[in-house]
Amino acid sequence: MDKKSHAAPDDVGSLAEDARALMAATADVAGEKVSEARKRLAAALESGKELAGRVRDKAVEGAKAADEAIREHPYQAIGIAFGVGAILGYLLSRRSRD
Repeated sequence: MDKKSHAAPDDVGSLAEDARALMAATADVAGEKVSEARKRLAAALESGKELAGRVRDKAVEGAKAADEAIREHPYQAIGIAFGVGAILGYLLSRRSRD
């Protein structure tokens, strides 16, 4: 995998770490606005964790379904992959000529 494919998870992890550090740094700060902001930030972090978990679960389900379909119909999968590759090759070759 290239660096771009790892960038989003690293950025999200970094953002979550920064948010946790901010919450820890403001733990002793009293104030209604700070307290409310900390609650919203904690809720947003929890919501982000849940969303990331659902996305991961959906990706795993999709990969398993694709794997099962390919194993059940290997020759059709090869034919489809060949067809898609041929079409992409044709389109890219036309684009490079223009």
